[in-house]
Amino acid sequence: MIDERFDAIVVGAGMAGNAAALTMAKRGMKILQLERGEYAGSKNVQGAILYADMMEKLIPDFREEAPLERHLVEQRFWIMDDRSHLGMQYRSDDFNEERPNRYTIIRAQFDKWFSSKVREAGATVLCETTATDLARDDHGRVIGVRTDRRDGEIHADVVVLAEGVIGLLGTRAGLRRRPEPDKVALAVKEMHFLPRETIEARFNLEGDEGLVIEAAGTISRGMTGMGFIYANKECISLGIGCLVADFQRTGETPYGLLDQFKRHPSVAPLIAGSEVKEYSAHLIPEGGYKAIPQLYGEGWVVAGDAAQLNNAVHREGSNLAMTSGRIAAEAIFQLKSRGDRMTAKNLSLYKKMLDDSFVIKDLKKYKDLPTLMHTNSQNFFLTYPQLLSRAMQNFVRVDGMPKAEKEKMTLKSFVKARSWAGLFGDAFRFARAWR
Repeated sequence: MIDERFDAIVVGAGMAGNAAALTMAKRGMKILQLERGEYAGSKNVQGAILYADMMEKLIPDFREEAPLERHLVEQRFWIMDDRSHLGMQYRSDDFNEERPNRYTIIRAQFDKWFSSKVREAGATVLCETTATDLARDDHGRVIGVRTDRRDGEIHADVVVLAEGVIGLLGTRAGLRRRPEPDKVALAVKEMHFLPRETIEARFNLEGDEGLVIEAAGTISRGMTGMGFIYANKECISLGIGCLVADFQRTGETPYGLLDQFKRHPSVAPLIAGSEVKEYSAHLIPEGGYKAIPQLYGEGWVVAGDAAQLNNAVHREGSNLAMTSGRIAAEAIFQLKSRGDRMTAKNLSLYKKMLDDSFVIKDLKKYKDLPTLMHTNSQNFFLTYPQLLSRAMQNFVRVDGMPKAEKEKMTLKSFVKARSWAGLFGDAFRFARAWR
């Protein structure tokens, strides 16, 4: 056993773990962070969006040295059928500001940099180290972790579990159940490399401007899921994800969906001539507010994906992870400063602070949407995209048919597919879940 004792042990070096470790180390606490990969981010080739407001709270001047790709000036939303897409987009020159609001990043590079700031703040970071179990005292209170190192057990006043969506350590210790298949999505992604000038020409970008496309529809073959396209400096992140339960139910494969998505007539021209250098898979918590497990206990707290903190509606995950990690650290520091023990009663401060933040307020707002989307996936991800595509084609195609007749045809197709009761019911349930 390592004789040295720490104020806190952070398990995981992703967004939540780094935010927690950095926050506590900056306040002079003695921190140990454990990461099973060769280095922070070594197992993560995900392309992602970074939200500047959350990062600024941790590292105010991060823009000066962080490995950022592009700042986002445009957001597109596509509803797709097999041959078409109906799109909505928002682009504003306001986003070409001195301190941009959102960036695309490549997590392997960013996480490694983020971890270096944790070390600079004074934390001890041990990579290639797996926490195999929680160490407990005779009363069952968590007092540290057991690792796969020869030294074995390491002690601390509190353990921060930021180990990702599956959370094997917390699950093995009985702190929470393993996420159910209908509460977690499997996303697959490829990195398509192209010359920088080609990317900028295809997406109408200049300099470090960036763009994100989020897509839903028949590309998920009636399953609950979405596709995405991120424009980076010299590559395009392209991927798609669906609920694990839907993959089990349908027998569809993630790579099959990805292949279909990138061959879609709206997508193929964007990546034509590219070189694929990376393929990865990633699990994403999708259960929302109702899937959040117990967040604290005797000597432990849980943050980030391990706490199921992901806003599927707005596609926000990293900002919730960073915020929950920071808030967990601030709660622990408050208790430490007062000389309070890390009991479950005292650590409930973390949940109270998190409840008061945008994280829980936003997740609570959309608490019914995950279930609605999953139980009505055939309608929302297959039937309606097809109907909308036909309606738009009827609207824009000029073929000599009177407009009134076309409108009757469109309305008749909607009623035939869903019935009047179905249409009103879908609208009511969606509006109610969105409130």
